[in-house]
Amino acid sequence: MGWDRATPFTIDLQVGAEDIDGLGHANNAVYVTWLERCAWRHSQRLGLDLVEYRRLDRAMAVVRHEIDYLAAAYEGDELQLATWIVDWDQRLKMTRHFQLIRPSDNATLLRAQTTFVCIELSSGKPKRMPAEFIEGYGPAIQNPETAQI
Repeated sequence: MGWDRATPFTIDLQVGAEDIDGLGHANNAVYVTWLERCAWRHSQRLGLDLVEYRRLDRAMAVVRHEIDYLAAAYEGDELQLATWIVDWDQRLKMTRHFQLIRPSDNATLLRAQTTFVCIELSSGKPKRMPAEFIEGYGPAIQNPETAQI
């Protein structure tokens, strides 16, 4: 697979009829849902699920999406979505990169970057990452030299 970086966390997706818009391809809003799904599954794999977020009264909340839609996906397409945590300050901010590939032709359909900020769930205000976030997310941080672009 032509991933932009080494060792991606990936999920498999299939474009359903409900994902298709009036133009006959997957709607752009569906891609955002897929990004969220992939990020959540990666966090869960790292031991940071919703139960842990609630216990810690902390969460990583999206503050910015940057999405480049490069090619369309169509009903029935089997896709793979990858994510990497590429930057963080170990205090408030974390950045993920995403790449969506259609394996049948190895086409990259999307590249995206999402910035998250750690918030206190009870107040909704930015709060420093707890030690559990640093321990959980830390091993998943990609070094710049792992980029293959």
